[in-house]
Formats: sequence, structure tokens, C-alpha cells
Amino acid sequence: MCRRPQKSCIVILTLLAAAPLFSKERTVAEAEKIAQRVLAGAIVIDTHADTPQMMLDDRYDLSDPNAPFMISIPKMQKGHLGAEFLSIWVDVDWPPQDLIHRALDLIDVVNQQVARHPKVLESAQSADDIVRIHRAGKVAILMGVEGGHIIEDDLRMLDIYYRQGVRYMTLTHTKNTKWADSSGDKPQWNGLTEFGQRVVERMNRQGMMVDISHVSDKTFYDVLATTKAPVIASHSSCRAISPQPRNMTDEMIQALARNGGVMDINFYSAFLDPAYATAHEAVSKEAEAEVKAAREQQAREGKRLSYAQENEIRRRYEARLPTPSFERIADHIDHAVQVGGIDHVGLGSDFDGVDSIPRGMEDASKIPNLVVELARRGYREDDLVKILGGNLLRVMGQVEKVSQAMQSTSGGSE
Repeated sequence: MCRRPQKSCIVILTLLAAAPLFSKERTVAEAEKIAQRVLAGAIVIDTHADTPQMMLDDRYDLSDPNAPFMISIPKMQKGHLGAEFLSIWVDVDWPPQDLIHRALDLIDVVNQQVARHPKVLESAQSADDIVRIHRAGKVAILMGVEGGHIIEDDLRMLDIYYRQGVRYMTLTHTKNTKWADSSGDKPQWNGLTEFGQRVVERMNRQGMMVDISHVSDKTFYDVLATTKAPVIASHSSCRAISPQPRNMTDEMIQALARNGGVMDINFYSAFLDPAYATAHEAVSKEAEAEVKAAREQQAREGKRLSYAQENEIRRRYEARLPTPSFERIADHIDHAVQVGGIDHVGLGSDFDGVDSIPRGMEDASKIPNLVVELARRGYREDDLVKILGGNLLRVMGQVEKVSQAMQSTSGGSE
């Protein structure tokens, strides 16, 4: 009999009900067979990769078989990726007069890559599109705007980005916007302002998923109180394991589950492992100083430092750090599933957007390693399908239905 207060008993029972019915731990050989079966049919969806910067500034072509980046067509195919959300990210300190132009340039370069490789890539506008494109043997390409500063406080930009193929927006990045507090900044608005609520409502009406990665805890709860549709955390991990402000607390994970949303686990080493985060902090200033010096030297020569060159500098520093194994990603998935339930966890790698990815998950081609590990830990095949992409597909479909209902009752979009 539970002797705790009644409310605590309810929470405990809820968590027990949310936990998956794991099979017993399997051998690696057994897990590999299960992973092969799952990957043959599952739609693997990654909700966050920052590769468009390389595509625009370095003229990187996704078909390059020798690409130094984490996302490429060969790597996506080897990793069984069925859909990739490419991030439309512009630095929070980008000149305001060029902010939207930069975002539109990034959108254009994504669409150009899809047009250049029509046999293997296709743009998706809906959950049904993802399923259709996967059945055709191609990779579905979608986009997410990373940072509400990129709308320049103009709701009409949400409409423009949506028409260009954007299907989610991260409400903040590392600094507060004029209408929402970020997890990377000092609180300014006590969460979401009235205009911020209008942003969420407009996104609901459009059918654009609201992404709460990067927002402050208070903004997160304000979003849940405002939205009429499930939300996503496109690239966040568990604060209980790695105490980073960018990660989600257990209470937040539970609230997201009650909302019907999905938390897509970030693969960044510093968000996964506190020992790595501490070591990284000790050398990060030194690494960034060398990157800055290299940029200035290239500028004096009339050139620019490529992302590949930047990554090479950072990799030298990373070699000194205790980089975790990809199994740490599975630890965060385990925790999120146990706290929020199997229906509310997915993958949000942050490929090409971070300076360290765990050993064994160096790029998109290594995703099967994670599937084998989860199968070894006893996850059922249908649960693996949910984590790999099924949960995100469900949320995306529900967001679309909310949009249709809102538009039908008001006579169309605003």
C-alpha cells in the first residue's frame, strides 16, 4: 500500500504505466537481427541537423562521398534515414537588416539540393508525404527555423516560411527574443509575452510544429498553456543525467507527454555527459581563440575559413577530452521513456551543429549502432519503430489536424 500523499501515488502509477514492457536483455547477435528487421521497415526521422550552413557557405553538395560533414546522401542512406529536418539557423548576432535574407538563402540552398538529386531526395510538406517518400525509397527533406528572432517580430514571416516548406520553428535560440525567454539568457519576460502567445497560436493555425528546445523553463510551461496542438523538443536531452539548462527536467518531460508531444534526444556530447561537459568547458575558450585567429588570418588573405577547417581545429581539442560512447544516447532515451513514456521520445541529433558527437555515432551512417544497442537493452520492435520516427509522425499529423480544424472554424488562415 502506498503511504505517500495521494498525488505522489498517482505520479508513481503514471510513471509505471508509461514505462515500456521491456523484453529481457538480449545478446548482441540477437539485437543485430532485430535491428535489421526494424530498419528494413521503420521510417527513421532525425529532427535536427545544421548542414545548410555548409551547403550555402562552403558550396557543399550532399552527394559528396568524401564529405567531412555528418550529413550526406551516402551517410543518410547507410544509416537508413527516412527523413531529415534541416535547420534554418541564423546567428542571434547576425546583422538585423540581413537576418531574413540569410534565412531565405538557407531555404533556397536546401531546395536546390533536393532539385539537384531528385532520385534520392524529395521535399516533404506533411506526415503523409514522409510516408509516401519513404515508400518510394527516397529520403524526405524538411526544414525547421531555429530561433524566433528570424521572424523579426513579424507574424507574416511565419506564413512565408511555412509556404517555403518550414514545418517547425524553435521559439528562441541562445538569447531572448523580444517575446520569449531563452534557456541561454537571463530572464527578461518571465516566459512568453502576449505577442509570443500570438506566435504560438499562428503556428497552430498554420500547421507548423512549435519547438521548445532552447527556451527557458518558464517559456516552456507558458507554451504548453497556450498551444492547442502537441509540441516538440527538436533537439534536447535529459537534465537528470546531464544538468545543462538546454536539457529538460523530469517534470518538463512529463508535462510534454501530457501535451502529447515528443522529445527528440540531442546527440551532443556536452548535453549527454556531465564529465565531458566539464572538460569541454575547460578548453573551449582556447579552441575558440584559435578558430578566431584562423578566421582573421584567412580574412587578411581575402579568404574565409571553411566549416571543415573550423571542425579540424576543434577536433584537435576534442581529442584531449573524455568523449562518451554512443551508448550514452541510449541512456538518455531510457530515462526519457521511463519518465514520459514510449510514445513521447524520438531522435534529434544536432548533426553538423555541434563540435562533439559520441564515439560510435560520428555521423548519420552510424544510426544502426544505436538501434542495435536499444534492441540489446530489450526494447520491443514496435517500440523501436516509435522512437525512430513513429512518434514524430504522429505528432506532425496531429498538428496538421489541429490546423485544419482551426482554419475550418474561422474560414481560413489569417
